[in-house]
Amino acid sequence: MDVCFNGFGENVLTFIASGTINAGDPVMISANGTVVKASGSFCGICLGVRNGYAAVQVQGYAKVAYSSAPSVGYAKISASGGKIAPDNDTGREYLVIDVDTTALTAGIML
Repeated sequence: MDVCFNGFGENVLTFIASGTINAGDPVMISANGTVVKASGSFCGICLGVRNGYAAVQVQGYAKVAYSSAPSVGYAKISASGGKIAPDNDTGREYLVIDVDTTALTAGIML
């Protein structure tokens, strides 16, 4: 039997989307009520964009694409190019629950 963490403590906020943001991209706040694709620390994961607004998951379990696999457990992570990677210098700490080396995704708690 597989375990599932989807839906746990999910909270989603609506922001104005600035620039090109796609579902699955880590995002950061760039101005009052506005997000952009993250480069560095991120506040959440974009779930989708419609009519210039982005739905951003800011809490709960999220599957995110990675460019370099983080280790499970607590890890400092930042984002670049729509993907996450370990970043011990300037990254923010997240709980990494699982890493899928085939799909190149990591399940993290926001």
